[in-house]
Amino acid sequence: MRIVEVIIDGFKSYAVRTVISGWDESFNSITGLNGSGKSNILDSICFVLGITNMSTVRAQNLQDLIYKRGQAGVTKASVTIVFDNRDKSKSPIGFEEYASISVTRQIVLGGTSKYLINGHRAQQQTVQNLFQSVQLNINNPNFLIMQGRITKVLNMKPVEILSMIEEAAGTRMFEDRKEKAGKTMAKKETKVREIEGLLKEEIEPKLEKLRGEKRAFLDFQQTQSDLERLTRLVVAHDYLKNGERLRLAGEEFDNKKRKVTELENSIARLKGEISHLEEDVKRVKALREKELRKGGKFQALEDQVKTHSHEMTDG
Repeated sequence: MRIVEVIIDGFKSYAVRTVISGWDESFNSITGLNGSGKSNILDSICFVLGITNMSTVRAQNLQDLIYKRGQAGVTKASVTIVFDNRDKSKSPIGFEEYASISVTRQIVLGGTSKYLINGHRAQQQTVQNLFQSVQLNINNPNFLIMQGRITKVLNMKPVEILSMIEEAAGTRMFEDRKEKAGKTMAKKETKVREIEGLLKEEIEPKLEKLRGEKRAFLDFQQTQSDLERLTRLVVAHDYLKNGERLRLAGEEFDNKKRKVTELENSIARLKGEISHLEEDVKRVKALREKELRKGGKFQALEDQVKTHSHEMTDG
């Protein structure tokens, strides 16, 4: 990934939109008269790369980066860097499919700042991750060597130069991340051991107790279900048994009712016969009295009454 264009608009001494192209793949040098804006080109690149130390770009705050601090009618500053991304071996992570990548940073009066990647709004951390994945860490103190530090660098010892190169290349950053990740993993492992101890000492016994209670509850449910089933069977058996008893009792009742009817009929018949006999007795008594009065056929009538009495007794 290499720079193809730098587009500056409203940034520092560049009041109007300015496109700087024709960048070499290996080496670039900016020349010009004092005050022509050479340093501001480098400052604009640092601005897009996410510089946080304003003194590096010779400013106190973001508002200082706007042309004449906004007093000339320019109220915002915008810088876009267009990168050639056709070499996939050097592409940022997650952007391998793009032939070119444009990164824009824009600020407005008041200090509001925003980033765009390929024209789409992006978080600052996303932009930093993009650059760091290709070893562009603008906030590394040795990433840029300003004019005042050249002599100091030339007088550095080999070990110091190696350390500076590692920081500039971004490897030191990954070592720091590795160390930090190692500490985090150690903390996580300690936490895991604590959790495992908690599981073994407290949670697993509780789980086993709950499993036992669950088994007891399931046994209770099964017993209750069996009891309900047997109860239904007993009720059904009693219903059938009582139904048979009821049927037999009904038949017995019908038989007795039939006998009662027969007896009632017999009683009615006997009552009729008794009534007839009573009439005969009355008639006989009347005849007897008459006979006594006449002194005649009383004996014959008395014999007739006795005969009827014997017949009724035999019947």
